[in-house]
Amino acid sequence: MKLGFIGTGNMAGAIMGGIIKKGIFRPEEIIGADISEEGRRKTKEAYGIEVTDDNRKAADAEVLILSVKPQFYADAIAEIKDCIKDDQLVITIAPGKTLSWLEAQFGKKVKIVRTMPNTPALVGEGMTAACVNQYVTEEEKEYALRILSSFGKVELVPEHLIDAVVAVSGSAPAYVFMFIEAMADAAVAEGMPRAQAYAFAAQAVYGSAKMVLETGKHPGELKDMVCSPAGTTIEAVRVLEEKGFRSAVIEAMRACADVSRSL
Repeated sequence: MKLGFIGTGNMAGAIMGGIIKKGIFRPEEIIGADISEEGRRKTKEAYGIEVTDDNRKAADAEVLILSVKPQFYADAIAEIKDCIKDDQLVITIAPGKTLSWLEAQFGKKVKIVRTMPNTPALVGEGMTAACVNQYVTEEEKEYALRILSSFGKVELVPEHLIDAVVAVSGSAPAYVFMFIEAMADAAVAEGMPRAQAYAFAAQAVYGSAKMVLETGKHPGELKDMVCSPAGTTIEAVRVLEEKGFRSAVIEAMRACADVSRSL
């Protein structure tokens, strides 16, 4: 097999879907290992790949993606480390598991790409940070980035910024979902039907994010474009500032990064 997964949960599924859709690998070139029979069944039905309950079988692939939860990394690596060959590429997606920690778990020279994706990968709009260890060649790095770009955008970052990435991107969809839910709740309180409220709130967030990415303008400048003198928007902004909106976001992200560092 060319691509193996250990763990076939939501993030693994998002990666599989992007890879297959972009034609980087065909379903018959991918194998996924999962201890859950239900998980294997769903993955097989959704993506048509080979599935197994044997992690070592998946670890025989040319490129291996470790997509189990961080607390299971040590056990998973202990099980497969003797199967990993010198020319294999191992991609990890666990917060808190540094390149040095991963190398120590394998106990030998292994080509490792450490990444931090996020759940919008499920709809092809993920944002992934990546860094590599000293054993990964330039060609292998570019190959890994091609795989990671199949489900969204990817950028190389120095490893010391990965915890910041967890806060600003990896965990950020949860903050955005809460924001959308809160805006929808307020719209419902004003009489708007719930489904319509979610549509308006979600599209407002989507369009605003697209403006930041495509115009190149500073978010503050874009905010000022909406805030007319003595208007409705500046009054809403005043209340958000009064309630500590900006500070709450910053403090939440600091807490998120602290937990990431401690994993």
